[in-house]
This record gives sequence, structure tokens and C-alpha cells, in this order.
Amino acid sequence: MINDLFSLDNKVVVITGAAGLLGRQHADAVAQMRGIPVLLDINADAVEHLAADIIAHFGVPASGWAVDITKEAEIEKNSTALLARYGHIDGLVNNAANNPKVEGDGAKNFSRLENFPVEVWQADMAVGLTGSFLCAKYYGSAIARNPQGGSIVNISSDLGLIAPDQRLYRKTGLPDDIQPVKPVTYSVVKSGLIGLTRYLATYWPNVRCNALCPGGVANNQDQAFLKEVCSRIPMGRLARPDEYQGAVLFLLSEASSYMTGAILIIDGGRSCW
Repeated sequence: MINDLFSLDNKVVVITGAAGLLGRQHADAVAQMRGIPVLLDINADAVEHLAADIIAHFGVPASGWAVDITKEAEIEKNSTALLARYGHIDGLVNNAANNPKVEGDGAKNFSRLENFPVEVWQADMAVGLTGSFLCAKYYGSAIARNPQGGSIVNISSDLGLIAPDQRLYRKTGLPDDIQPVKPVTYSVVKSGLIGLTRYLATYWPNVRCNALCPGGVANNQDQAFLKEVCSRIPMGRLARPDEYQGAVLFLLSEASSYMTGAILIIDGGRSCW
């Protein structure tokens, strides 16, 4: 049955950054296919409420855990707790990332490369890259111990493949040296996740690892910005928050059983231009 290919029945899937905009969508998708979403986030209240909502709506034994994925000891402790509770881990979605928006002080814009603080660089790398590595180290190792293995999905971005168009962020009347820009760390993290994906894909024979490169998501952005960004997308719009659910299910399930080390681009065609 074709439906069986997408089934996640009784599969335990760890999702990082689960309280964020897309994290919630990934969790709902897993639960709808009878999987068990394990929700990790630094925000304890948000992730516990989300787990309760999923249990109420889908009847699966979801759980929410406050975990700082930049701290190896917390991940190691959590992986041990999850194995004690569920007995196995079958999937990992490395979704957590900072979205750096560094404010200026009027005379200096700290989002610009010339002024970008090394402390912000280190914090963004710690969440987006080091956190993904640490999660793969512990949850991925648990997946590899399953007889049938499982799947890791790294959430990259179209900006892991193409450079940000800095013209989108320009503000009329500002000198060039204080114009806002998309900070450098976002592109570096998302590109790095593609490298991590390929490494992991060749590491454990029974663990598939693929990267999803989504485009922008509509989330009450400024109308002027939306007009500009949508003019650069062949489909003429940003994604709805739920439009990546099918891709995540495909990558986690047996529907993609012979797919590993691949980059799945879903960006409305933006990276075609």
C-alpha cells in the first residue's frame, strides 16, 4: 500500500527547535502519520504545551523536553532518558537555528560583516552547526543501533545554496555603510549543514541523512519586503508554514528508502534564477 510508505507508526522522531514556526509543523506532520514526536527546545513552557496539544489532537505519546543543544552533557542525558522511556530512536530532524537580526545603534549597523560581533558568530554556530553535530553524535548513534536504522533530516535553506540578495533589506536614505543586511552566519550555518549531511550519509550504512532546503515562509512580513522578495520567486509568493510537511514525511519515512546524501530544494523556484 502506498500509504504504508509514508507511515511513521511507532517511530520516535527527535525534533530540535520544536517550539519554532517550522518545528511545530514538523511535529504535527510526524504525529499525523502516527509517529511519536520528541520535542526539544530551550523554551520549556512552549515545548511542553506543544507536546500536550499533540497528545490531545493525535493521541500519540509525544513529549517535550527543555534541552540546550549547545551543551553536550544535556544532549547525552536526554538521549539516555529517551531510550529509557521509548526504547528506541528512529529519526532526527535538526531544525534548531538562530535567525540573527542584529540591531544597529544608529551610527553603526552590527549586521554588516565589517561590524559583526564575534560573540554573535559563535552563538549562531553553536546552535546551528555544533548543535546539529552533537545531536547527530547522540541521537544519530542511537538510530544506527536499530536493526533497520532510520533517518536524519537536516533543515538547511535556499540560502545554503545561493547568496542572500542584500538589495531586499536596503532602506531608502541610509548610507551604504549602515544599510541592513542578512547576517553572514545564516548562510554559513545553512551551507555547513549540507556538508554535515553528506558526511553523515556516508558514515552509518543504515542511517539515511538528507538535507531539506526550504525557501522563505510567510509570517507577517512587511508588505514592501514581501513585494520585493516575491518578485524574485518564480511562483510569486513565499511558502505557507505547512508546505514543507510532505517533504519532511518523505525524508523520514520509507518513501525515501533509497535516498541519502541528497539535497531536496523546495523554494518556489527561487534558486533557479
